[in-house]
Amino acid sequence: MEKLAATFLDRLVNEKGFSEHTLRAYRVDLFQYLAFLKSEGKAGPKDVDHLALRKFLAYLRQQGYSKATIARKLACLRSFYKFLCREQVMDHNPVAALRTPKQEKKLPTYLEEKDVQTLLSAPDTSALLGQRDKAMLETLYSTGMRVSELVGLNVSDADLFAEVILARGKGRKERLTPLGSFAVKAIKDYLKARELAPEADRFEKQPLFLNRFGKRLNVRSVGRMLQGYLNQAGLSAKVSPHTLRHSFATHMLNRGADLRAVQELLGHSSLSTTQIYTHVSTKRLKEVYDRAHPRAKA
Repeated sequence: MEKLAATFLDRLVNEKGFSEHTLRAYRVDLFQYLAFLKSEGKAGPKDVDHLALRKFLAYLRQQGYSKATIARKLACLRSFYKFLCREQVMDHNPVAALRTPKQEKKLPTYLEEKDVQTLLSAPDTSALLGQRDKAMLETLYSTGMRVSELVGLNVSDADLFAEVILARGKGRKERLTPLGSFAVKAIKDYLKARELAPEADRFEKQPLFLNRFGKRLNVRSVGRMLQGYLNQAGLSAKVSPHTLRHSFATHMLNRGADLRAVQELLGHSSLSTTQIYTHVSTKRLKEVYDRAHPRAKA
């Protein structure tokens, strides 16, 4: 069964284009499930019925997992059993009848515009790494792209003359997104400094953003970089790289951008995913109204 699980995970990469982060989570989810079946005396997924699956969900709740995490684990199992059915290992999908736990809708965390300005001004651009960090932060806020998309960028993806950049999103979907003039300048300055660096001959040529060893950055490195600048700027420690994506969407809508345009820019396949940001904008407007209108509150 471990061999089938490994084949399934390989398919997620080759056919579905899952990100490294999602693949890592699914691997943990799947092998946790297999370990649970073993502890219950089940030989494998083929011996599972609806009742056994409900027992697994109850076990997850007892372990204190959030509804969002349980929903992800259930999605993993649903995909795994679909794979087993396609491979004719099973003739039915026992997960199909299970309902995904209803999740609480949390409003996304975002930075105020003045806080974003403080963050973008934090890197020391007299050094190469500072210029790189400035370019990355400007690109994240300018485009609203995911950090996984940022670290996957190549130099050839950025058309600095046309002021657009090619982002590769979930499921290998590609989209062209505009680059603001501040981001364009920051990228140009970084690439020029990188070309003139004494160790430039050791740098990888293809990736747009490199680590200190001249190789492609990873998502965790961007998170550590951001945390350092947040501390330096005295901003909330709860902010993550994804917060810049939330800030991008919120600020665009606050300034009158069309919801469907923001959907396209974020690379959301469904408009309902983007609509969470309208709640943020509405909440902000209500706060302004309550403060400003003489008869807003009794």
